[in-house]
Amino acid sequence: MKFKYIIFDWDGTVMDSAAKIVACMQKAAELAQIEIPTTTQVEHIIGISLHPAIKQLFSIDDRKADEIVLHYKRIFLEQDKIASPLFDKATETLILLKQKARLAVATGKARRGLERAWEHTNTKHFFELSRCADEAESKPSSDMLLQIIKEWNIEPQQALMVGDTIYDMQMAENIGMPRVGVSYGVHDKAELLKHKPLSIIDSFDMMQIFV
Repeated sequence: MKFKYIIFDWDGTVMDSAAKIVACMQKAAELAQIEIPTTTQVEHIIGISLHPAIKQLFSIDDRKADEIVLHYKRIFLEQDKIASPLFDKATETLILLKQKARLAVATGKARRGLERAWEHTNTKHFFELSRCADEAESKPSSDMLLQIIKEWNIEPQQALMVGDTIYDMQMAENIGMPRVGVSYGVHDKAELLKHKPLSIIDSFDMMQIFV
C-alpha cells in the first residue's frame, strides 16, 4: 500500500532517546525516594504522556506523581542539552518521504520537548503538522490522530501511523487507521503484531516502500 499522509511517533521511532528517558526516570524515582524501576518497566510506559505514564509506572496518587514529574522534567532538561541521535538513515529517508507524502508527528512529548528535539536535529521542516502530549489526550487515545486528519481533511484510512509502541498501534487501530510498527524501538515485536500492523520494519529507511 502507498500513502500520501504519514504520521510518526517521535521517541523510539525517529529519535533514539529511550536510554535517556529511562535514565532520567530512574533518577527521578531516586530523588522522590521511591523504588527505582527497571529499564524494562520504564520502556513499557514510553509513549504515554508524562503524568499518566508516571502514575501507571509507580502505581501512585496524583500528588506523588506531580512530585516525580517535576524531578523528571528538571533532570531531562539538563540531560537534553546534548541531543539524542536520530535513528540510522532517518534524515535521508525523511528527505525522500517528504517528496512524495505529507508528514506529521503524534508524540507523547510536550510541545516544548518536541520543538527542542527539532531544533537540535534540524528536522522541523519535514513535518507540516504535529500534536503533543499537552495538546491532546494521552495515547492510546486516538485524539492526536483525529486532530491531525481533521486538519488534513482526510479519512483515517488515508493515513499511515508509524510507531514503536503498542500505544501507537492502539491509537491507530481504534479508528481503523493503517499502521506500521518498528522493531528497533522499546516494545516487543510480538506485542506490536497483536494490533495487526501492515508490517514491522527493522530500520527507518524501510519506510520508503510505503510511499
